[in-house]
Amino acid sequence: MPYNVLIVDDESMVRVGFESILRDADNYTIADSLDSAEAAVDYCGRHSVDLVLMDVVMSHGINGLEAARRIKERNGNVKVVIVTSMAEVSFLRKARACGVDSFWYKDLQKTPILTVLDRTMAGESIYPDTTPTLTIGNASSVDLTSKELEVLREIVSGATDQEIADKLFISAATVRYHIKSLMQKTGYRNRVELAVNACTEGLIVVD
Repeated sequence: MPYNVLIVDDESMVRVGFESILRDADNYTIADSLDSAEAAVDYCGRHSVDLVLMDVVMSHGINGLEAARRIKERNGNVKVVIVTSMAEVSFLRKARACGVDSFWYKDLQKTPILTVLDRTMAGESIYPDTTPTLTIGNASSVDLTSKELEVLREIVSGATDQEIADKLFISAATVRYHIKSLMQKTGYRNRVELAVNACTEGLIVVD
């Protein structure tokens, strides 16, 4: 019997693409195609769904990771495959924490999405080994330390040095040290330029 798949993405062309792939596959049927992660949570509570294929970043309401967490909490038997074109450094960790079964980068992963779905329904958990490497200014994302990325995330949120220090349990002087290092590595002139480009390149996605 074919698996019922719920497609969730706020871009209509992406949904159409996934619909076309699934229609050509004998072992899947499309339960519905939605543009809202919040609506997906409600749909899974009212209908029989075997697999949710869902983007992370949505234009309104909760994001795909939060929706995945709620869906898995209500029914752990529903498989969730998260897809994204954003190489945000925290997505893989957050997806695992939310109970997401598999994770697929839309534009960057070589394994076909249908293969990921098949293996997921067979009981595997398919995750990429690493986040795709991005360029931010003069630096590669892999050149930035985990602590620098934590500080960068807080800079993007608009936090002051002291607020960053309090949240990360480090001194304000250490925060300034990491910011100086970020500037030197990327070549940006100030924290505003750094924050804007981190978002533009998809390295940091604001919740």
